[in-house]
Amino acid sequence: MIRFILCGLVLLTGTPALAQPLIIAHRGASGERPEHTRAAYELAIEQGADVIEPDLVQTRDGVFVDRHENEIGGTTDVGDRPEFAGRRTTKTIDGVETTGWFTEDFTLAELKTLRARERLPAYRPGSAAYDRQEPILTFEEVVAIAREASARTGRTIAVAPELKHPTYFADIGLPMEDGFVAELERLDLTGAEAPIIIQCFEVGPLERLAKRIDAPLAQLVAAKGGPADRADVTYAQMITPEGLKAIAAYADWVAPEMTLVLPRDAQGRTTAPTTLVADAHAEGLTVVVWTLRAENAFLPVERRRGDDPAAHGDMTGYAASFAAAGVDALFSDFPALARTTAP
Repeated sequence: MIRFILCGLVLLTGTPALAQPLIIAHRGASGERPEHTRAAYELAIEQGADVIEPDLVQTRDGVFVDRHENEIGGTTDVGDRPEFAGRRTTKTIDGVETTGWFTEDFTLAELKTLRARERLPAYRPGSAAYDRQEPILTFEEVVAIAREASARTGRTIAVAPELKHPTYFADIGLPMEDGFVAELERLDLTGAEAPIIIQCFEVGPLERLAKRIDAPLAQLVAAKGGPADRADVTYAQMITPEGLKAIAAYADWVAPEMTLVLPRDAQGRTTAPTTLVADAHAEGLTVVVWTLRAENAFLPVERRRGDDPAAHGDMTGYAASFAAAGVDALFSDFPALARTTAP
């Protein structure tokens, strides 16, 4: 059985949910600062997050950098930089045609000249006020932030990297797995008790990592579609009891989209919990749901307050409903609000 030691607690896979779910800061406190920046991570830790999450993509020179997607037009000032205007292009990523600027077309040195900006400025003008202040971080720099905070606060701050589009990167000559394992070895993050949770929507990379390292692995599951590397299985099939048994053969965590645990009806209201949490626990899997956001636009109807989609509703109450449903951890853009949950 895998042990994951965090903040003085030992979370055993397959045990009942903790009285208070672990809080994973989704790209940092990304509801209040531009995502994936030092400011977002440090604010999240100050607000009580147990884990900080970097999404990992690669540069042209093979360095792991921290961006939501390899397309960076929406999260940096690259579109305002005339020297990079010629890098704008169109690519197909996991079957979706996307136009913009892509990390794999830049060296790390070039990316370091860019500055981060808020991805959802219409919903988060307060965060957008911090635009163009901070550079893109590498994975190593995010680990350093967690370790510095652990030493400063006396509590273990873990990291939850997500490998983004590994099949796509392998197809363009930038295979992720060997470089990522080498990075984990260099940072001493390969052990079963390492303060890390490695996530991916694809299946193959996690299966192969399970044979090479002992660090905890998390299978991400969306409400629609299926893994980009598996045409023979859908996410819906993966959360059946049989599918969860298959996940448990290589992963320690399952990370479903939140509506797979608390569905919504045609009017957008929360309905009764599914059996997913109980089914996952029966297979020894720890359950983390994604992603809790405070704005009305992202909440079920009964948790909204007023008609403004950008106004904050009752995210704390919504988070508590997931705690009551037995989840072990929550991804949230607002760690301070998620931190106050109780079953």
